[in-house]
Amino acid sequence: MAEAPKILVVLTSHATLGDTGRPTGFYLSELAHPYAVFTSQGFSVTLASPSGGAAPLDPSSVEAAATDPISQSFFDDNKSLWESTAPLEAFLGHSDDFAALFYPGGHGPMFDLAVDPVSQALIGEFAAKGKVVAAVCHGPAVFVGVKGDGGESFLAGKRVTGLSNAEEVEVGLDKAVPFLLEDRLIELVGPDGRYEKAEGNWEEKVVVDGKLITGQNPASAKGVAEAIAQAAWGA
Repeated sequence: MAEAPKILVVLTSHATLGDTGRPTGFYLSELAHPYAVFTSQGFSVTLASPSGGAAPLDPSSVEAAATDPISQSFFDDNKSLWESTAPLEAFLGHSDDFAALFYPGGHGPMFDLAVDPVSQALIGEFAAKGKVVAAVCHGPAVFVGVKGDGGESFLAGKRVTGLSNAEEVEVGLDKAVPFLLEDRLIELVGPDGRYEKAEGNWEEKVVVDGKLITGQNPASAKGVAEAIAQAAWGA
């Protein structure tokens, strides 16, 4: 049997929600459910973040997971994973070691990974080598500053999803974020691409466009991981 591919998971290092004073970070279920999928299929998972060390976990996502046994079990048993992440820049030039690059959401990525040059370079490196690149919920914010070979947006002409404006408004944080993700994605995919979303808020929506895989919201995290696993085995 072939050796299972490795997956690099990148978490935010940003811990404060704009000027609200509220804590933020990555969203628990958007790491827990993909991790369960990956490990159940024998994948090796490595966690990184821009600053390395402990990645901030959004406490509201822990509260939201009170009735989610997968997230609860992950939280109880795997704290060392997000409390000891590797510095992101250590992986530049090492995309050949991995079959996929995955970004969970939470509001944190909107503030740091959306503008992080190391993350942007890493995404470009993975994409150039035909590797799977994926994100869920606010995670697709990591793509907004990534450029293609000709200087155009990495997202130009692609099908993509991410947290909708209506969902951001529903949680009352549309004024706290630096930009509305749906609006920015629509702008960047351009006339030849398409932003897609579920019919209702918080319903699962996974979009696969070649090796680019995106999910709309927390309910989409498992589906994104399953799509990553399927694509990674063929990488």
